[in-house]
Amino acid sequence: MDSKQFEFVDKSVKEIPEKMRPSLTYWQDAWRRLKNHKLAMIGLAGVTLIVLIAVFGPMFTTLSYSDQNLDYANVPPRMDIYQLDEDLYVFLTTDYKVLQISKDGHILGRLPRTKTDAIKKIYTYEYEGEAVALDFSYNLLKDKQGYPYDFSFTYKGTEYTEPYKKVQNRTYPFGSDILGRDLMVRVIYGARISLTVALVASLVNLFIGVVYGSISGFEGGRTDGIMMRIVDILNSIPLVLYVILIMVLVGNRGLWTMIIALGSVYWVVMARLVRGQVLSLKNQEFVMAARALGVSKGHIIFRHLIPNALGPIIVSMTMMIPSAVFTEAFIGFIGLGVSAPMASWGTLANDALQGLLSYPYQLFYPSMAIALTMLSFNFLGDGLRDALDPRLRKG
Repeated sequence: MDSKQFEFVDKSVKEIPEKMRPSLTYWQDAWRRLKNHKLAMIGLAGVTLIVLIAVFGPMFTTLSYSDQNLDYANVPPRMDIYQLDEDLYVFLTTDYKVLQISKDGHILGRLPRTKTDAIKKIYTYEYEGEAVALDFSYNLLKDKQGYPYDFSFTYKGTEYTEPYKKVQNRTYPFGSDILGRDLMVRVIYGARISLTVALVASLVNLFIGVVYGSISGFEGGRTDGIMMRIVDILNSIPLVLYVILIMVLVGNRGLWTMIIALGSVYWVVMARLVRGQVLSLKNQEFVMAARALGVSKGHIIFRHLIPNALGPIIVSMTMMIPSAVFTEAFIGFIGLGVSAPMASWGTLANDALQGLLSYPYQLFYPSMAIALTMLSFNFLGDGLRDALDPRLRKG
């Protein structure tokens, strides 16, 4: 090999300083590895975005979740508009309401109906003193079957059969429901309900489950046996059935009833997890040293055992939040969620069932919100599990 490719060290240099990376704490190293997990960062971004929308989204809207306008009921997020005049664009809803639309998609108002011909299937509306005739007899009357269109507009003697273009609904970006309420606003407020229930239930799960499981594991013996049998009894009843029974007994379909119902039984899985962690830690040298120094049981549990089991606890809590979101959505879907006019994602999905074939978008958006929330939390939880597991630590 060519010696010119090498740089020789001066003989006067006796020692070469070793280059070492700065030492990292456990949490700094966990954050470093979490940042390298692409799906986890996507999940973290999704969770952050959903929380920001839920908290600050209603501040940027002029409508509330209960504001309704029956004139604008069941308007889809995208509309086929017809241009009847230079500045007149209209849209026909599924219940034969004619709405005046701006060229860029804002709903300006509803044209009043002045005449109805039920035999010929012709409705007549009025715009600035001029008649707007809607003929929807095509494919309904025998003499007009086979036409390539279902209805036509006639304005100032001109018939319009083809839509001008399809525009995005600027007034209701997600469309409106059967009562003319803004679906986007209701999905945003639904995020508040669903995330509040899931977060509070998870916090209750954290405190009760961690304390209960750590005491059971640390005490051991008969105390552990009795406490775990209570958990077994609660765990033998399906979670959803137990929550439904509590809500039926309480009778009040409110937000706090949902939180109490979920929080009362949601901690059993965390209790089992923490008990197992404590059982594996309580015979370690640092715990034996604390006992030898006369440290109290409570101090050992809360200052030594729980902090050392914090990694699995955080991962489990992150994984249980999407489960709580889905449980709340299911309870709302079967009609036991928050009462109207409040809306969670589950109640929105339930409301959309009656018009599923005609207005599928009313089910799509709350379902998509549930799916994105669960995926985001699951991605984040999976990344946290890899980042907080000491056995996966690498140089």
